[in-house]
Amino acid sequence: MGEKDILSLADASELDNHINNLMECKLLSEEDVEALCKKCKEILETEPNVTPVSCPVTVVGDVHGQYHDVMELFKIAGTAPGTNFLFLGDYVDRGYYSVETVQIVLALKVRYPKRVTIIRGNHESRQITQVYGFYDECLRKYGTANVWKMITDLFDFLPIAAIVDNQLFCPHAGLSPGLNTISNIDQLSRFEEVPHEGPMCDLLWSDPDERPGWGISPRGAGYTFGQDVSEQFIHTNGLKFIMRAHQLVSDGYCWVHEGSVVTVFSAPNYCYRCGNLAAICEIDENLNCKFLQFEHAPPRGSGTEVKRMVPDYFL
Repeated sequence: MGEKDILSLADASELDNHINNLMECKLLSEEDVEALCKKCKEILETEPNVTPVSCPVTVVGDVHGQYHDVMELFKIAGTAPGTNFLFLGDYVDRGYYSVETVQIVLALKVRYPKRVTIIRGNHESRQITQVYGFYDECLRKYGTANVWKMITDLFDFLPIAAIVDNQLFCPHAGLSPGLNTISNIDQLSRFEEVPHEGPMCDLLWSDPDERPGWGISPRGAGYTFGQDVSEQFIHTNGLKFIMRAHQLVSDGYCWVHEGSVVTVFSAPNYCYRCGNLAAICEIDENLNCKFLQFEHAPPRGSGTEVKRMVPDYFL
């Protein structure tokens, strides 16, 4: 069954129009956002907590409202329906174009529900978005908080992890001491604001660490987990490795725990000042991973260009 069989031709045409406008950085109207969120909820509520994904697929880490970098990402990877995507969350906050960024991701999900998978990050939360920019951006661009409320209500419907070909476990952040198996995760009640603690919180907040076992997270939510924890979870669930986002890494991707965990971060020059590369991961039919790195692609004259310091001896 093709995507146009799932959507009516009129809906498909309208969504194509929305996607074309969003690709030109044009906001949807409040009325269109409401309709988009309604359709997206209908799709997401049928997906399990750990949503299955088939290869080939391109995995995208945090993008944090850096719309022009998402456009650069699409230039490199292609876009749906020619490319299948798994987005690992953190669509909003920090960057200046969270509204446009989350709208293009949602529109692609609704238009191509079998080719685009989206899961929840720790920033897909009412509380966090009121602190780190998305709420204020919605107020500034729409004049009211209505669009913020529609989209953050939708966030409660997002799956909390994905699994690629039953072999690669993909949460936004990490593991939880309360969850030993993927079936444990599927039994959680996810349709709510991200709790301050507990297993759902841990999946969206935890980080791998050099120290073994479980540790207190410096983030104030979730835990740190050691190589022993990663390897036990992989063994118990018959996995190859864990692929996650959530952490800024200077090269855009970083393997830890001797190949048990890889971080993918897709916001280059994060916060328009970190100078990091971004990466995405193309996974082929044989589960081979190819990481594609890219640099910040600022809108001309925006002042967010990467500033590379020149050592004194070159001057």
